[in-house]
Amino acid sequence: MLRTTLGRLLFLVLIGVSATTNAMSYMPDFLTKQGREVTEAEKREFGRLFADKIVIKKAERKLYLVKKDKPFRAYRISLGFRPRGHKQRQGDGRTPEGRYYLDWRNSGSKFRKSLHVSYPSYQDRLHANRRGVDPGGMIMIHGQPSGGSNNALRKEISREDWTQGCIAVSNLAIDEIWSYTANGTPIEILP
Repeated sequence: MLRTTLGRLLFLVLIGVSATTNAMSYMPDFLTKQGREVTEAEKREFGRLFADKIVIKKAERKLYLVKKDKPFRAYRISLGFRPRGHKQRQGDGRTPEGRYYLDWRNSGSKFRKSLHVSYPSYQDRLHANRRGVDPGGMIMIHGQPSGGSNNALRKEISREDWTQGCIAVSNLAIDEIWSYTANGTPIEILP
């Protein structure tokens, strides 16, 4: 009995270590390809816990991974340098608000890893067009800039809003978010 308990404990420790050191290592490659959505059957086949959606609460500076309407992970975030209100145009420093989805991912990003948010939507482009402005784009959920001092080990992010409109998290957080989501995961960004 002691042998079985120790074996289970060692297994859990090894799983925990591999999950925190390289969250992408157990994510099948075909699930991360650009534009590829994961089916429910594929999720069950790999036995992974995938988020049903991502909820971002800008006022709280929190990103939540949600499964069956219950958050199972929460992360502190930094936003665009002018975080209040919905993104109106390129360069305004605002993070969009509304319903979007993850449409592709970049493991070679200059910010560790990044997940692209489907902004601008048709409505966003229409509103910007009516005002005669560029709505902007390339809104990402990303880690910290690559190449800094001990960024891989940083557990918290800066308390400042510093991005151009993206949602920044710690590098440990982006590894987890990367592994718990797939292309097509809905995102709700709230004020």
